[in-house]
Amino acid sequence: MASIHFFSEDITFQLKNKNAVRKWLKSVIIYEQHSLLTLNYIFCSDAYLLEINTKYLNHNYFTDVITFDNSSSELLEGDIFISIDRITDNATKFNSTFDFELFRVMVHGLLHLLGYNDHSDSEIAQIRLKENYYLSLIDFTVRST
Repeated sequence: MASIHFFSEDITFQLKNKNAVRKWLKSVIIYEQHSLLTLNYIFCSDAYLLEINTKYLNHNYFTDVITFDNSSSELLEGDIFISIDRITDNATKFNSTFDFELFRVMVHGLLHLLGYNDHSDSEIAQIRLKENYYLSLIDFTVRST
């Protein structure tokens, strides 16, 4: 059965309005013409995500999101790790709100799972357009804080 789960590792963070957020994320998956098996969002600290980034990707730097794709050819399945420390810092850096930045990174990780990349300028432009479109669809009454 299609499911989206939210977890915290090494921090205390509770996403509010989980059902509304699930509905939004599932609508992205449907619009992108995919079928969901299981999607796990794991909220963590910079240190926790840096360890994952170093251990599994050989990258020794902070990042806001890492997506692990466990999908079969027909069903979407994956784990998306998000640093709450980066979300907080990026919200300040980009003069945004915590909620907007959190949802931007959540959909960004999902877009990676859906096959979008951000390695070239054209890929970055495409994924940003998708992020902005899907952010325009979210009911911001589901905000996490």
